[in-house]
Amino acid sequence: MKSQSYLIKGVQIVNEGKIFTSDLLIESGRIAKISSSISPKGNEIIIDGQDKYLLPGCIDDQVHFREPGLTHKGEIYTEAKAAVAGGVTSFMEMPNTQPIASTLALLEDKYERASQVSLANYSFFMGTTNSNADEALQINPKNVCGIKIFMGSSTGDMLVENPETLDKLFAQSPTLIAIHSENDNIVKRNLEILKTELGEGITADAHPYIRSVEACVSCTEKAIALAKKWGTRLHILHISTADEIRFFDNSIPLKDKKITSEACVHHLWFDSSDYKRLGNQIKCNPAIKEAKHKEAIFQAILDDIIDVIATDHAPHTLEEKLLPYLNAPSGLPLVQHSLNIMLEFYKKGKISLEKIVEKMAHNPAILFQIKERGYIKEGFMADLVLVNLNDVTEVQRSNLQYKCKWSPLEGTKFHSCITQTFVSGHLAYNNGTFDETKKGERLLFDR
Repeated sequence: MKSQSYLIKGVQIVNEGKIFTSDLLIESGRIAKISSSISPKGNEIIIDGQDKYLLPGCIDDQVHFREPGLTHKGEIYTEAKAAVAGGVTSFMEMPNTQPIASTLALLEDKYERASQVSLANYSFFMGTTNSNADEALQINPKNVCGIKIFMGSSTGDMLVENPETLDKLFAQSPTLIAIHSENDNIVKRNLEILKTELGEGITADAHPYIRSVEACVSCTEKAIALAKKWGTRLHILHISTADEIRFFDNSIPLKDKKITSEACVHHLWFDSSDYKRLGNQIKCNPAIKEAKHKEAIFQAILDDIIDVIATDHAPHTLEEKLLPYLNAPSGLPLVQHSLNIMLEFYKKGKISLEKIVEKMAHNPAILFQIKERGYIKEGFMADLVLVNLNDVTEVQRSNLQYKCKWSPLEGTKFHSCITQTFVSGHLAYNNGTFDETKKGERLLFDR
């Protein structure tokens, strides 16, 4: 079936550090032409871009969509819809499902499922354990985003702490290694100290003391030492402390960096003062910490020390989150409003539109070497988001696409609205309505 063509007229395009008024033509799933004036041929759907901004679709390099095995929390179908509604056109999903994606066969099962149900483009990380290094090293770097290692507390069998296994993975990985960086021994020690003092009465405000700055710094330092020892391409996820920023730099272009880092929107939006209001709703790993940390992380983003912005979207049911602290799982749903969060910072004068696009679209594409995505360029796949900065998005349970149907952002009014989202040239989201006749595509990598 021939794909529909679209002509976006008179829109403000944000791309590669510039904002300019232009028309843009989408044909056969790709950006066919960018010009100040494009005359319609008659077969296009014309979209009026006046007073709107056109951004490359966000690429979220860290989500947990919970399928298989945890689908009471979320599914690829529901969470990908939420992503598209929020301007995220591509995602990379983590392996800690049930069963975990620790074999090539289980990994391909997830790709097959996504091809059937995901409105967004997709990729899936290969999971690692203390015993599957040989299998993990067999992935094809051309069509798998990377290898994920939990070097801190995790669920199931995914904590990799065996030194020989770590050495083998870091020495031989054919692709990028992404790590969750917290020192498990320090976390356990801190928890036992608080249990001795408070027993079962620990509450969420203790979370940043249990999953402490020390736990993050210790593990990040270890991972970087391993990467330098073996020359590994290392990406450290969800930086949550000011203290870790010193491990990264901006002295060379991103394409040449061997060690990169990510910040997540909740570590920019919330701080430890929010535990009083939200409790376990913002319990996540690594923990949301004092305000000084979010301010330092934000500055590191502006200074190009931290390379990308993502979500670590991790839904649980509200019933699970309302359990006592020690029983409540870590993680929060965010992917539907990550772009709104960053646009709110723009409205407050804290970051430019160009920098948002760089950190949420361009840089993930560079960092993972994604083929033909992440930019508004002729010939590239048409992953695009139209944004109205003169409208409001109010977060309500009734308009959440997540299967878990709650958000720690409920009641927030963002001064921006995602109006349309194109995924590989398909108008998947249009002013609150989804077109599910075409699914997203598997991400490919120029490696």
